[in-house]
Amino acid sequence: MSADVMGLLEFDRLLSEDELLIRDTVRAFVADRVRPHVAEWFEQGTSPRGLARELGKLGLLGMHLTGYGCAGTNAVSYGLACLELEAGDSGLRSFVSVQGSLSMYSIWRYGSDEQKDEWLPQLTQGEAVGCFGLTEPDYGSNPAGMQTRAVRDGKDWVLSGSKMWITNGSFADVATVWARTEDGIRGFLVPRGTRGFSASDVHHKLSLRASTTSMLSFDDVRLPGSALLPGARGLSGPLSCLNEARFGIIWGSMGAARDSLETALEYARWSFTRAFCSRSISRG
Repeated sequence: MSADVMGLLEFDRLLSEDELLIRDTVRAFVADRVRPHVAEWFEQGTSPRGLARELGKLGLLGMHLTGYGCAGTNAVSYGLACLELEAGDSGLRSFVSVQGSLSMYSIWRYGSDEQKDEWLPQLTQGEAVGCFGLTEPDYGSNPAGMQTRAVRDGKDWVLSGSKMWITNGSFADVATVWARTEDGIRGFLVPRGTRGFSASDVHHKLSLRASTTSMLSFDDVRLPGSALLPGARGLSGPLSCLNEARFGIIWGSMGAARDSLETALEYARWSFTRAFCSRSISRG
């Protein structure tokens, strides 16, 4: 039986009935659909694309956003969901964070009405997967140094460059990509299959192995003017999305810490019991 370490803090009494229901629903999902398979996913170094629809049916994708089929939950509920997901595996929480707080949030906050209508209902149901292209091979922690560029060509844009360490990248249906333009840094929606757009997975990672991580390449990708996110201009756009994601990441880290402590306690209990039984048998 798992040790109830959160019970020591009387954490549940701080939560509403709705928050407890969401917490327990996600915990049951992780126990049933994640824990039995996560070791296999770790060895394969990939994440199961098929879980997206299941997560969508539970209302976990973009759950803190409103409209377009999003659940519109409060911040604590979103945090509790991330905590339980990462207690199962960090890669699963990463998938949900990228989908909801980066891909969906960038469209929800900065997209046109047409972009929102096209993508948000699909993303919230898990019928489509999104990714967020900001980090580059040489500018991981310094997005201001990005080299990816988008140049106007009539009514179109031509996008060139690359992005690195992109969660969900190779199987995403749409990528939010940030690039330098003559008007500063702007965001673009690039659907999978667009000519000149390709993705390749990063292999042999030490951690987050049950998460698909990719490199995105843009070889003179021609995009219509409607691909531009009209509401974002400058680094404040992508950085605000990162801030949105950090909330779930912090809660997720508590889930990983809780699971590690519970596992350590279970192992200590098993070791003590085994040693005690062995000593009793040896004494006859």
